[in-house]
Amino acid sequence: MASNERKMMDNALKKVVIPFLRQQGFKGSLPHFRRINEKNIDLITFQFNKWGGSFIVELAVCPKQGVTMDWGEQIPPNKVTAHDIDKRFRLGAKSEDEDGIWFNFENAKNVGDFEKVALNVVNLLNISDRLWISKLFN
Repeated sequence: MASNERKMMDNALKKVVIPFLRQQGFKGSLPHFRRINEKNIDLITFQFNKWGGSFIVELAVCPKQGVTMDWGEQIPPNKVTAHDIDKRFRLGAKSEDEDGIWFNFENAKNVGDFEKVALNVVNLLNISDRLWISKLFN
């Protein structure tokens, strides 16, 4: 069972981040989102710390047809997630080798505090540029 803080963070993400993702053409539900572009699929996954209190946002791209795993399993375009891709970029990192930003909600006390954390995510997502995630890997 998720903690009350985790539920409040999920609610803040649903109120603040997910409408923004939808406006930019992303589909899916927390924690996995995808947007099919002309040449690829943009992937965004929210990965929560197993000990609670924080999460990181992982970004990836894959071919329009989805991805075939090393063992032969085909993950279709409407099911693929950033976790299915080896090459991922963490939001706030300057390279694939960096950890990125862990969005901490451990000290959040009220709805407004959780929404501020969610707004920090939105402020770092440059997804109105449909090539932004792809450019991270060049």
